[in-house]
Amino acid sequence: MSDRLSVFKTYKLFVGGKFPRSESGRVYEVTDSKGHWLANAPLSSRKDARDAVVAARKAFGGWSGATAYNRGQILYRVAEMLEGRRDQFVAEVADAEGLSKSKAAAQVDAAIDRWVWYAGWTDKIAQVTGGTNPVAGPFFNVTSPEPTGVVAVVAPQESSLLGLVSVVAPVIASGNTVVVVASEKAPLPALSLGEVLATSDVPGGVVNILSGKVAEIAVPLAAHQDVNAIDLAGADAETAKALEIEAADNLKRVVRPQPVDWSADPGTDRLTAFLETKTVWHPTGSLGAGGSSY
Repeated sequence: MSDRLSVFKTYKLFVGGKFPRSESGRVYEVTDSKGHWLANAPLSSRKDARDAVVAARKAFGGWSGATAYNRGQILYRVAEMLEGRRDQFVAEVADAEGLSKSKAAAQVDAAIDRWVWYAGWTDKIAQVTGGTNPVAGPFFNVTSPEPTGVVAVVAPQESSLLGLVSVVAPVIASGNTVVVVASEKAPLPALSLGEVLATSDVPGGVVNILSGKVAEIAVPLAAHQDVNAIDLAGADAETAKALEIEAADNLKRVVRPQPVDWSADPGTDRLTAFLETKTVWHPTGSLGAGGSSY
């Protein structure tokens, strides 16, 4: 009989492409659906939230400036790496959500497929949302989408992986960077997803994952002047109202919580939720001597 000690996993935050512990050093117990201890997760502080915003802002220029094709390749790589760790995530989702192994496997498979779905949309969404507009004058008028900026996301509370992927993938597919507040009661799949992202060519800071109490972390994110938008997918009605009030200070774009079947076809609503519209006017005809016609 082996006398080897088990090596328990230490879960950490994912901020700026690194794995820090909570700034305060605090943790909280995460249990399964039957109340059995699973792990200690980092209990993020306001300082952790601010650090995550700084990392997301630093990464925004490079990520938004990357080609849509490149972003698609990186999102597909996330799906590849998640596929390679499928068994681990099946076990974590089963524990987190109280599901059978077969049902948890269906959730993980759907999450992998969702990364592929959004990887395919990265270089197509501009054609769907952009276009050439007819105008009464000698001008070309072209509309094109641009990412909003840094987006804070309150992840779904019940769907620890599929719901999480469904709100994170579309935000980064369109060129935004994101700070995620993981499910408070089931954060472990989200924290493990950080390990997948770190090995998937996703630049550090594009996705930042925090665990802890939603009310404690989300409020400073909603009030932060360098956060451009917030998705309240996993916030309850009372918390969502408080966050909307905080978000109004710098006119953040807000996606309000609503009932969602995370296993259904995601459509493009969340892809377009955090896109801005840029319109460019350009004169038609000759530019004069040596000029070209447009």
